[in-house]
Amino acid sequence: MVPAAAQAGGVIERGCLKSPRPGAGRALCACLQQVADATLSASQQRRGAAFFADPHKSQTVKASDRPADDRFWAKWEAFAAAAVTHCQ
Repeated sequence: MVPAAAQAGGVIERGCLKSPRPGAGRALCACLQQVADATLSASQQRRGAAFFADPHKSQTVKASDRPADDRFWAKWEAFAAAAVTHCQ
């Protein structure tokens, strides 16, 4: 049998499914991937997917004073807001 995370479509969905957070089931993770596909580039998705495994990385990016990190964080926040709206 293939693990659920291996069957998942995109990097956000796979990261979500591997996450130890309660409630990170297939439906939620698939929804997050759909929102990510609509709001984030492939490279932004890869970067953000790492946050599922290591949430501290998100805080490092958020606290960074690098312009590239600021741009990414603005996109990530927009993704998160859209996900809250569409995936509840």
